[in-house]
Formats: sequence, C-alpha cells, structure tokens
Amino acid sequence: MGINSERDVEANMQIGPTDQGMVRIYIESQGVEIPMDFSPEEAEEIASEIVAAARSAAKIG
Repeated sequence: MGINSERDVEANMQIGPTDQGMVRIYIESQGVEIPMDFSPEEAEEIASEIVAAARSAAKIG
C-alpha cells in the first residue's frame, strides 16, 4: 500500500501534549492502537510537512 492507494478504513486520531513534554499522535483503528511521541521540534517539522502537502493537494484539486 502506498500513499496513493485508497482504503476504506476508519480510524480515530488524537494529537496533544504529554506530561513528559512530548507531542503525541495517537491513532486507533480496528482494535489497534498506535501512540507516536515526538519532540516539539519534530512535531513542528511534521506540521510543516502537512501544511505543504495540503497546499500541494489544493493545487491539484
């Protein structure tokens, strides 16, 4: 499965700070839980990548 492969899967995503000063992206789908912790700097890089992808997608759509 690649970035352009469509799947009909529902998932819940939560994003927030942890009590350890990290940023957690938490994904739950079909009984699988995936917590991913990032430093604030890493989280800002990810946010920038998401914004850049959204801008690129808006140009296509």
